[in-house]
Amino acid sequence: MTGEDDDLPRVGAVVLDTARNLVGRVTGADGPRLRLRPLGGGIPWDVAPADLHPLTGAELLSALVTEANARSRRGR
Repeated sequence: MTGEDDDLPRVGAVVLDTARNLVGRVTGADGPRLRLRPLGGGIPWDVAPADLHPLTGAELLSALVTEANARSRRGR
């Protein structure tokens, strides 16, 4: 790993894809891009590390509440 990899979010981190304005959970890497999956499940997508924004505590809490609400509506 290079020093640049130290700045990448870890698998499991919740981040904002600023290019798509979507919040997702990091599930791994696909070459130089990271793979994200929507918090409530769904189709994953790839994103360039430059398009990622770490969430503040309030943004993370909001995203996790949204995920929990989506699960409850689906009956899980």
